[in-house]
Amino acid sequence: MSNKVKNNHLLSYPLIALASSGDVDAINTVLKHYEGYIATLSTRQLYDESGNPHLCVDETLRRRLETKLITKILAFNVA
Repeated sequence: MSNKVKNNHLLSYPLIALASSGDVDAINTVLKHYEGYIATLSTRQLYDESGNPHLCVDETLRRRLETKLITKILAFNVA
């Protein structure tokens, strides 16, 4: 499974098929592929006690998004 992610940054069909069948390594590869996007979606602007803004990843939201992705992967019907 060395070409799980091709040069065009798309997930391969065999990887998707393995992930949808419940293969843990394939699911982890899909999560790794989308980790930057998930981190971007879960980034929030927080303020410290002085009122200075800071960007940080909301870990609860990040975990919820990962869980939702895993749920959708396992429910995906590969034709």
